[in-house]
Amino acid sequence: MRRYPNSKSLFSSSSLSLGSSPFLVLLVVLPLIVISVFIFTSCLKTSSWSTYSMPSPLTWRVGFFDNSYTFASFAQPEASVVSYNTSTLNSLYPDDQATSSLRESNDEGAVARGVVKKHSKLEKMEANLAKIRSSIREAARVRNLTSIYEDPDYVPKGPIYRNANAFHRSYLEMEKLFKIYIYKEGDPPLFHDGPCKSIYSSEGRFIHELEKGKSFTTTDPDEALVYFLPFSVVMLVQYLYVPGSHEIDAIGNTVVDYINVIADKYPFWNRSLGADHFILSCHDWGPRTSSYVPHLFSNSIRVLCNANTSEGFNPKKDASFPEIHLRTGEITGLVGGPSPSRRSILAFFAGRLHGHIRRLLLEQWKDKDQDVQVHDHLRNGMSYDSMLKNSRFCLCPSGYEVASPRIVEAIYAECVPVLISDGYVPPFSDVLNWKAFSIQVQVKDIPKIKDILMGISQRQYLRMQRRVKQVQRHFVVNGLPKRFDVFHMTIHSIWLRRLNIRIHD
Repeated sequence: MRRYPNSKSLFSSSSLSLGSSPFLVLLVVLPLIVISVFIFTSCLKTSSWSTYSMPSPLTWRVGFFDNSYTFASFAQPEASVVSYNTSTLNSLYPDDQATSSLRESNDEGAVARGVVKKHSKLEKMEANLAKIRSSIREAARVRNLTSIYEDPDYVPKGPIYRNANAFHRSYLEMEKLFKIYIYKEGDPPLFHDGPCKSIYSSEGRFIHELEKGKSFTTTDPDEALVYFLPFSVVMLVQYLYVPGSHEIDAIGNTVVDYINVIADKYPFWNRSLGADHFILSCHDWGPRTSSYVPHLFSNSIRVLCNANTSEGFNPKKDASFPEIHLRTGEITGLVGGPSPSRRSILAFFAGRLHGHIRRLLLEQWKDKDQDVQVHDHLRNGMSYDSMLKNSRFCLCPSGYEVASPRIVEAIYAECVPVLISDGYVPPFSDVLNWKAFSIQVQVKDIPKIKDILMGISQRQYLRMQRRVKQVQRHFVVNGLPKRFDVFHMTIHSIWLRRLNIRIHD
């Protein structure tokens, strides 16, 4: 059993006194000599033993839709040795065929010897996933902007996608196959709970919708492809953090204890070293909390609003989660805005001083320009929502952490988002081409914001604004989740990351 932190060995060396009797020595030593000769002879007969290597617990590969992420392949045994390769999309899963051929030859040999080979449920799952990976790779070769697959609800199309056809094929396969097991251990509010209104509402709503829904969940852990660890970092902070202490050990140790309970009771955590397990957190301390369990931090799928590469967010295995601020908990009336011709403000931001990026933005633009309206607070009579809806571009600077609800607020208001951040990975970047419907400004170019935005032609702006309206469906919160909405897109992000690893018995 693997525990965190690692326990000291329970065993120590001991000495055995055999006495001085020659008969006693002969009685003990002779059987040892016989056994040694037998083992040595067996090894000679099976020379392949000397070159045999134990299979790694998992292999991990990333990337379907373009070559923005390198593909990784690593074996992670107890020593946690990680190695990467830098294959590109053209060689995605290059060993699928070789692995298949090896499996077939082994099976043929077993049949010739009259041996009936039984595959475990996990092996069958992995074989099925290998076929799906191959089908998505094949779909990615179709480069036209519209998916070729029929769909009664929505057919992905246009430049908002990295590859509309590959995304659609992956999504359809997810709906057919993906199953999630939710561990039942732990009681609300720290587990199986979360806020459904506030800046952290994304976290609570996802937990709520996943646990009450039946589309992707299973009660049989053996048929699951991933396992959800249903603790809420927001609720852990609310109940366990002492304000002003700057100490989160109580939170981290609770997670350590929880993982130990799961690892003691079920075989799945130890089987994969956590690689087919996921957590979900919209709190800034999500990355810090996960770091208390090394395998949770390094192996598991972490679905985080704080998708900050400087804090260890790894887009090869972690998923960026959109932060959605539901102030009252209501989800209606959030989407929509006036036509582009009625938007009189070039760019808008309102928010308090929160991190160095906002400090630079406020120092440069606060109350200095009617076109680029930047405020640390709004005057009486000014409506935040109205300002968003009357702006062509909405500035979305990071705070102390990279997560910001302003990105989704801009998309809801049909205002082109302007992302200003260091190390932020936008949500659903595996499938969405953010350059098609947003502007990304480097921090050093904050003084040039007006020149950058004024340099965008009217024709280009109108194209981007139409794409913002199109991409809305992937960020909308529905009372009952609907296909392709934010709930399903989050599930798809998790599905992709499970699809990109291989677990071995």
